Amino acid sequence: MLFLPVWLLLSAVLLALLLDRLLGEPPAAIHPVVGMGKYLNCCGQYAAPAAGSADTGSTRLRSLLLGAGFWLCGAGLVIALAFVIQSLLIFGLLQLLAITSTPAMGAGLVLAMVLIVLFLALLLKPLFAWRMLADEVAAVDTALAQSLAAGQQRLAYLVSRDTSVLHASQVREAAIETLAENFNDSVIAPLFWFCLGGLPAAALYRYANTADASWGYKGLRHGRDWTYAGRFAARADDVLSWLPARLTALIIFIASQADLAAKNPKNTLKNIGSNAVLTPSPNSGWPMAAAALALDLRLCKPGVYALNPDGQNCGAGSIAAALNLLQRCWCGLVLALGLVSATYILQNSPLSLTMHIGERIWS
Repeated sequence: MLFLPVWLLLSAVLLALLLDRLLGEPPAAIHPVVGMGKYLNCCGQYAAPAAGSADTGSTRLRSLLLGAGFWLCGAGLVIALAFVIQSLLIFGLLQLLAITSTPAMGAGLVLAMVLIVLFLALLLKPLFAWRMLADEVAAVDTALAQSLAAGQQRLAYLVSRDTSVLHASQVREAAIETLAENFNDSVIAPLFWFCLGGLPAAALYRYANTADASWGYKGLRHGRDWTYAGRFAARADDVLSWLPARLTALIIFIASQADLAAKNPKNTLKNIGSNAVLTPSPNSGWPMAAAALALDLRLCKPGVYALNPDGQNCGAGSIAAALNLLQRCWCGLVLALGLVSATYILQNSPLSLTMHIGERIWS
């Protein structure tokens, strides 16, 4: 069975975070998430009935089974591809460099370690996106400074709700909610699953989250009824996001404690939990509630929920403050990963670490 040491995974995550900061997203033609989206869009035409179709028990069951079946087939394909790529990468490098357990091959072992971390980081990078998320949310703030209509139009790229009816404060609220929610979906969760299961686990999560974004709707969207076709995809994403969402809330809470001048006495873990359960989603409320309390802002979706209802309205500078908060989270994550990886490597010689790769990767 393929085994990846924790220190190697953490080093790959650290490098991937830096690559994201420096390079951003790869071209759409080779982006794996784009490929996942194309598969889901194609299958969705068969799983979800067109608007106006007969709504019968057999139609609902058919949509539910097709949605689950297409999801499972896609998940199996994603896991298999990621596992094969990861296995061939590591095994190929070990063979190419003629890795053995003899001390004479120390230089080759160290080179193998460096190359494995580098290529794992390059493969992991497309499965998360912090720079793009931050840039898109900042673009909403810039557009809103020009006009309300421009801000509404820019926000429409990020959310599925009707942005034309939102006033300036609501545009900012929606942008901050999207930033906080996707800090989990697009950053913390895929990195969390990578640390647990390597590329296959990270790819599976990204696929599940993409499927939820494409299919996880109740009612009509783009002329099709997703009530039953998207139910399995929505539940799968809920399961895979459950722990990372709460971890994301904790990371935001810890980062907020660094700014003593802006510390909100209501910003406690207990209040984060009590606000998080107000949202319909079992997961998205956690990072949104953490951000709302950390910034002492009221985040509201009319008729659905109000997080930190006694907080301030989102005015000019609110989006910039939210971006600054999550940037601190990103910097803290990079620092923590760097310290853990460096400590582990310093306590164990590079040769002894890499010697164990050949012995333990295939066990």
